[in-house]
Amino acid sequence: MNDKGYSNMTCSIPLVRTVTSILLTGMVIGCSSGSDEVETGELPLNPLLYVSRFREESPDYFKARFMTTKGDFVVEVFSDWAPLGSARFFNLVKQGWYDGVRFHRVLEDFTAGWGIHDDPYVNFIWQKELLPDDPSVESNKKGRLSFARSGPNSRTTQVFVNYKDNLSLDELFAPFGEILEGMEVVENLYAGYGDGPPRGEGVYQAMAIARGGEYFEEEFPDLDKIVEAIIVEEVSSQRN
Repeated sequence: MNDKGYSNMTCSIPLVRTVTSILLTGMVIGCSSGSDEVETGELPLNPLLYVSRFREESPDYFKARFMTTKGDFVVEVFSDWAPLGSARFFNLVKQGWYDGVRFHRVLEDFTAGWGIHDDPYVNFIWQKELLPDDPSVESNKKGRLSFARSGPNSRTTQVFVNYKDNLSLDELFAPFGEILEGMEVVENLYAGYGDGPPRGEGVYQAMAIARGGEYFEEEFPDLDKIVEAIIVEEVSSQRN
């Protein structure tokens, strides 16, 4: 166990899914129970619900620029660090999944996390898109990114940047990239709300997943957010 209880950083997955399912049952009853089947609905849907579009193979190395309310930062990703995680991150960025997403869990001298969408439908669908674990081949040093998880094979869309060398996380979280430019921007993200329940009074992730932007605007209006995230470079072979 680590100093911030990061093994539960995405809350309890069963709890999140239970609360989310209860709150969204009425919303999704006319859609479907499967993420692929949602494409057959008659109503126009958010393109982020079409998970089949998020399966492009990741390049060996790529850079992504994140334009935020505090400035820009650039991430470089190495597919051989965590092949499944890097591919998921590549597709989420390329398809615009992170555009408008807030930095909902920013803990001073520990990590900054994001990956809960403003659209509850999107959250509901993507909570089912569980990613198998990558083995950890690199360490969670300052500036490196990993996907959040709460148990084996539970990664979805939430990621975090390490504010310091968090070597105690290495057994559970596999880094897939690191900040190349703009670490000072990441370190300046709003951290005033602290951790969520039960450790603090910050964002309750199950509620954020279920209510989306409405919850953030009502309860946590000062959170910084991603304005846009784009892929800015792709290469076909690993950089030395």
